[in-house]
Amino acid sequence: MAMKHITFYLDCVSPYAWLAHERLPQVLEGLSYSLEYRPVLLGALLQQHANPGPAGIAPKRDWTYRHVTWLGHAQGTPLQMPARHPFNPVPLLRLALACSDDGSINRFVAGALLRHVWQGGADALDPVRLQTLQSELVAQLRPGQDAQSDAPKALLRANTEAAQAKGVFGVPMFEVDGKLFWGLDSLPMLRAYLDGDAWFAGPDWNAVSALPSGLPARG
Repeated sequence: MAMKHITFYLDCVSPYAWLAHERLPQVLEGLSYSLEYRPVLLGALLQQHANPGPAGIAPKRDWTYRHVTWLGHAQGTPLQMPARHPFNPVPLLRLALACSDDGSINRFVAGALLRHVWQGGADALDPVRLQTLQSELVAQLRPGQDAQSDAPKALLRANTEAAQAKGVFGVPMFEVDGKLFWGLDSLPMLRAYLDGDAWFAGPDWNAVSALPSGLPARG
């Protein structure tokens, strides 16, 4: 089977991105693949579709935080809610992209970014912690780059706009062969596609796009 290239769209504000990051190596075990991590701004993806996200609906916010904490426990992935959530992830995303020339980051940088938020229950934007994270990434930083540099700002904007153009509406999302797989719970489906499951060659993948809505159009 030919090697497949997978793009992992992530934003460190998403606990599901952290859980997927930790789960992915096991899901892809035994396959021939290349993998790139692309930071995007989840808030912009949600805004494009007027989606408030789970944190924008109070009962759903409570459930989501409860659910991801349990998922971490069930999966064996340490996950503690940060001191404040949601928060503005832009400084963290830009710091990660200060380690990039082309908008992709490596697994070490992605892991450092996600652990910073999802382990320990601390404030993700605490200035002392941000400085510690930058020190952890110092060997990865491009010469003269940090979170305040123009290049990482441009990369984050370009990554997000390119993702929007491809139909990426949330994170974590995985792209392979032009197909998009959304969420932690899509990982078994991604694996099935990579294993050559014949279902994906049938009509069902594309047929859903032609299904008419039974709701009146919003004027």
